[in-house]
Amino acid sequence: MPHFLDIKDLKKNQLNRIVENAFNWKLKKPKMFLDKKNIIMIFEKPSLRTRVSFEIGIKQLGGSVTVLNSNEFILGQRESVFDTIKVLERYVDMIIIRSFDHNVLREMSKISNVPVVNALTDHSHPCQVVSDLLTIKEKFGSLRKRKISWFGDCNNVTQSWIEAAVLFDMEFFIATPPSIKPENKTIEWVENNKGKIFITHDVNIAAENADCIMTDTWISMGDKKTKSIDKFQPYQVNKKIMSMASKNAIFMHCLPAYHGSEVTTEVLNSKMSVVFDQAENRLHAHKAILNYCNT
Repeated sequence: MPHFLDIKDLKKNQLNRIVENAFNWKLKKPKMFLDKKNIIMIFEKPSLRTRVSFEIGIKQLGGSVTVLNSNEFILGQRESVFDTIKVLERYVDMIIIRSFDHNVLREMSKISNVPVVNALTDHSHPCQVVSDLLTIKEKFGSLRKRKISWFGDCNNVTQSWIEAAVLFDMEFFIATPPSIKPENKTIEWVENNKGKIFITHDVNIAAENADCIMTDTWISMGDKKTKSIDKFQPYQVNKKIMSMASKNAIFMHCLPAYHGSEVTTEVLNSKMSVVFDQAENRLHAHKAILNYCNT
């Protein structure tokens, strides 16, 4: 009964199988492997792409889904996490949750007798990165030996991308202000696993010959910390940045995007942009994640 909490919890062959299944199932619909299965989704944060793609995916695979949002339920508020999970596992076959505190998901996974899926926490966003990997595979055919460059803030998507890049032997460049960096324990994990993760404050180094340039909003959803977005301005993805990338480079953004902030409208709407393919691929990526947790 596997949970899906972080990319680094997976072995390379497991992550590769998830991406391969997503790729194949986009071309040919999978079997209804969730037939007679009941799944609950708990959203403590707002969601568009994650909620809709999971909900539609579950229904297309024959399953039933119940959705609770923060107006209806907050984990740990009225009763303990332990009691909540022990009740839910009597009703459902899988729990998908979008939460603030990553430690709560870890706690849930230790308690639950049904799979727990991380649909985003403040720490990581593995579901998004599976969709990103699928998009890169579609465009380039292979994931290995790619140079992927991230511009702007280090957030939950960056965290999951670092983990994926290490597993797939990719070069992952992070162009970010001097005051921003991944968590120390993440840097230590990268070093222990001999990952090719490079943190730079020079946008030229990150952009040069990159296969894929990515960014995200400078202020993450639900982020209560006060950040000065002025320091991120030099890391905006624009035409000049994209011109330094490889000939067939693509631009990706998990959306929603703030036009003229982390990326210019010109780049977002350009032929290099695959953001809507990336969003579509959430549906197929999520089906593959559901299958992984269903085995």
